[in-house]
Amino acid sequence: MIEKILAEESVWEKLRRSEKPVVLYGMGNGADLILDEFATLGIKCSGVFASDGFVRGQSFREFRVEKLSDIEARLCDFTVAVGFATALDSVIENIINISKKHRLVVPCVPVCGKEIINRDFLLKYSEKIEAAFNLLYDEESLRIYEQSVRFMFGGELDVLLDTITEKSTVFNGFFKLDADEDYLDLGAYRGDTIAEFLRFSGGSYSSITAVEPDIKTFRKLDDFCKKTDRCACINACVSDSDGSVIFNNSAGRQSSISANGKEIKSLTVDTICEGRGITYLKADIEGAEKQMLSGAAVTLKNLKPKLNIAAYHRSEDFFEIPLMVNRLNSSYRIFLRRHKYIPCWDLNYYCV
Repeated sequence: MIEKILAEESVWEKLRRSEKPVVLYGMGNGADLILDEFATLGIKCSGVFASDGFVRGQSFREFRVEKLSDIEARLCDFTVAVGFATALDSVIENIINISKKHRLVVPCVPVCGKEIINRDFLLKYSEKIEAAFNLLYDEESLRIYEQSVRFMFGGELDVLLDTITEKSTVFNGFFKLDADEDYLDLGAYRGDTIAEFLRFSGGSYSSITAVEPDIKTFRKLDDFCKKTDRCACINACVSDSDGSVIFNNSAGRQSSISANGKEIKSLTVDTICEGRGITYLKADIEGAEKQMLSGAAVTLKNLKPKLNIAAYHRSEDFFEIPLMVNRLNSSYRIFLRRHKYIPCWDLNYYCV
């Protein structure tokens, strides 16, 4: 698989050799990382644009933020690099429409960590990438894995769109929830994934335990859980050991363990699950998924709950997470599915 993908060009190689001016669509953390990589590789950025409703005369880095129509009037033809993430149908449709008019690619930069997926990355981790591929249970997982790696390397939008699975297909299929699940939601946010659980379980379950570290978000989660039967909330980080960590509460949904912030309690899954018969564990915890698994060895061995684990925050997550799950309990059947998002976010391992 890796050999086939490496025969193609990386998104960075495409942008570097582009004969057209390269412009960046979007602002924020992802756009910052892309511009940093442009500087490292000597890729000239000829402008930054945003959706019309977000253009208010502001600047991003050294660029005045323009509308697409401004860029078109100034440059005529150009290559677009998408520099933000979205799951909104209207925004995704707009990106697709832009791709019909202009060459468009989607560079993949990590939510957490510093490693960029490029040719050196695939060569460095080729054995692990292939080993994780060989653990996947069904043909659709193998196809999604290969296409996801191809997209993360090459940045082609049509490849990314070819990997989408509706969540209902997962929860009404191989990952169907039982009527008496004990659900552990790690990174419960304001209760949105609890609401998803209630929808796909038909409102029938045994218990819900929701863990959220961000204190402002936790208050909203607590309000949600007070209206939900048999639902307990824990304000803590999930990690590989019990104790405390420094947590950055200022990043909203992407708040995470950080060098700067406030001290907060950290717990392992094994500690949280002690005395609880957890049957379903979901984890979307902003790059701490591998630490979470390290602290879940007893739970995965003795309880073997269903697992729903995000695998897109760090560049190496897509192969490290299935390898870790297999090491902790080799009896898991490991499936990979990706839900609608640009770029390759909402990539999840479902293990049963």
